[in-house]
Amino acid sequence: MSMAIGIGYDVHRLVPGRPLILGGVEIAYDSGLEGHSDADVLIHAIIDAILGALGNGDIGGFFPDTDAVYKGKSGEELLDLMFERLDAGAFSIVNVDATIIAEKPRLAPYLVKMRENLGGWLHSRPEKINIKAKTHEGIGSLGRSEGIAAMAVVLIERD
Repeated sequence: MSMAIGIGYDVHRLVPGRPLILGGVEIAYDSGLEGHSDADVLIHAIIDAILGALGNGDIGGFFPDTDAVYKGKSGEELLDLMFERLDAGAFSIVNVDATIIAEKPRLAPYLVKMRENLGGWLHSRPEKINIKAKTHEGIGSLGRSEGIAAMAVVLIERD
């Protein structure tokens, strides 16, 4: 068995008229993330990190936003498709450490549900998933609440 680590990142612009979905949780807010799919930056960053650990490129290459098949897909559906396309039995998640960067809304009340969702969808236990929420201290486009970003580091074990 061997271990591998991957790093993922995603960012999407906030726009009115869309639901805000992070970690598969719908969050009450006046804007949502713009994207080809549900624009769940947390799940997208985690997918990116898993693909990186496996040496399979990135989420844009794996799920191109030019392909209508992925339009409107939820983060959970993208995770399922990723596991179907990869040999999911050939690796397991050791742990995930992720950070969501959002000036607003306050995300702390939603983090436990995000961990529970991701634990199930990643075929892991919630205690192996760590999610933090940080502001951007008013700096730049994220600080002006123009978007939300997420970063993730994933450690996998290959069988």
